[in-house]
Amino acid sequence: MKTLHGRCAGLDVHSDTVVACVRLTVRTKVSHEVRRFTPRDLLELADWLEAQGVTQVAMEATGVYWKPAWHILEGRFELVLANAAHIRNVPGRKSDVNDAVWISDLLARGLIQASLVPPTPVQELRDLTRTRTQLTREVAQHVQRVQKTLEGANIKLVSVISDIMGMSGRRILKAMIAGETDAVKLAGLGSSRLKVPRSDLVAARGARDASSSLPYQPSPRPDRGTGAVYRRL
Repeated sequence: MKTLHGRCAGLDVHSDTVVACVRLTVRTKVSHEVRRFTPRDLLELADWLEAQGVTQVAMEATGVYWKPAWHILEGRFELVLANAAHIRNVPGRKSDVNDAVWISDLLARGLIQASLVPPTPVQELRDLTRTRTQLTREVAQHVQRVQKTLEGANIKLVSVISDIMGMSGRRILKAMIAGETDAVKLAGLGSSRLKVPRSDLVAARGARDASSSLPYQPSPRPDRGTGAVYRRL
């Protein structure tokens, strides 16, 4: 098969090591040189590839491990990010060195379909939006757990306060965690801006001793560690 890139390299990137294989083609003779680097030696890796006259570098998209190497090499070489499923090696011959050699051979023959890698500002924006989405999802899950606990204790607070994580809802929840069971006192913690009548807040406590069904029971003499847990809740 025709060789398209005479001086190229393949990287097998892991969390604690990077195996680099430089493939050089001189006329009809092909040679491979393999070296192993750590994530702290990425600048040394770039200098070594440059000294070998490498122009193209390919690496496998394994989790997020490829990103540091990509950022170090970007701008100095023509980079190709390969999908792991598209460059799978022959079964039974898998090793770090064999994978790096395999990637370099595929790159030399132009058999790697490059994956899209957005510019750095776009990557940062994507990471930010994904983190925000995940945090929003986690907040919703925690609120649902609180609602489930209240329903199990026959406390219909969700029925009268749309946002139990608002100021009024938090004050009432903290008071119940602290051991308050008087429905009138709990209802008095609600803000005057709540549209629900105070009588509905009193009735939301339920007909039974709801505090006994809460998963966290205040101790008559809580120790220092328990008090710290209550404060965090």
